[in-house]
Amino acid sequence: MRSFALYAVIALLPATRLAAQNPPLSQHATLSQTINTTVVSVTWDRPTARGRKLFGDDGVVLPGAIWTPGANRATILEFSRDVRLEDRPLAAGRYSVWTITGPREWTLILNRKWDAHHSVHPGETEDALRVTVSTARGEHMEALAYYFPVVSAYEAVLRIHWGETVLPVRIEVSR
Repeated sequence: MRSFALYAVIALLPATRLAAQNPPLSQHATLSQTINTTVVSVTWDRPTARGRKLFGDDGVVLPGAIWTPGANRATILEFSRDVRLEDRPLAAGRYSVWTITGPREWTLILNRKWDAHHSVHPGETEDALRVTVSTARGEHMEALAYYFPVVSAYEAVLRIHWGETVLPVRIEVSR
C-alpha cells in the first residue's frame, strides 16, 4: 500500500509542475500616478477579450449587473490623500472598484471593503461613493487596462478600457 501511495505522488509531480508553469489567463497589474502630492494606485488582474463579446445581453458583462473591472479579486483603487472623483469628495483610503454597466453611462462604485472576491459586491452599506460616468469608444484593448492619458498639476483622467469601451474618470486633488 505504501509503494502505491508513493507511486501516486511521484506520478502526479510532473502534472503539478506543469500546472505551476502555466501562467494565469488574467495577469496581475499595478499602476501608480502622482497628481501634485497625491498618489493614486490601481491593483487589478487583467482579463483578456479572447474573441468574446464583452458587454451586452450576450456578453461577458451583462447590462445592469454589478461587476468589478478586473478578474480573480476585486480591483483596488487607493488614494494617499482626499480627492474629488467626478466632482464628488472622497476620503483618502483603499477601495474596491465596482461598476454597473449601461448603454452609454455606467455607475462607478467605490466600496470600503477593498479585499473582496471579484464576483461578490460587499453591499451598498459599504459603498463610499457612487457616481454616474459617461462611456466613450476607443480602439480595441485586448486586456483590461487602467491608464492616465491626461495628468496636470491638480487633476487627471483615469481610464478603464476593455474592448472598445472606455470609462474616463476625472480625479481632482487639492491645491
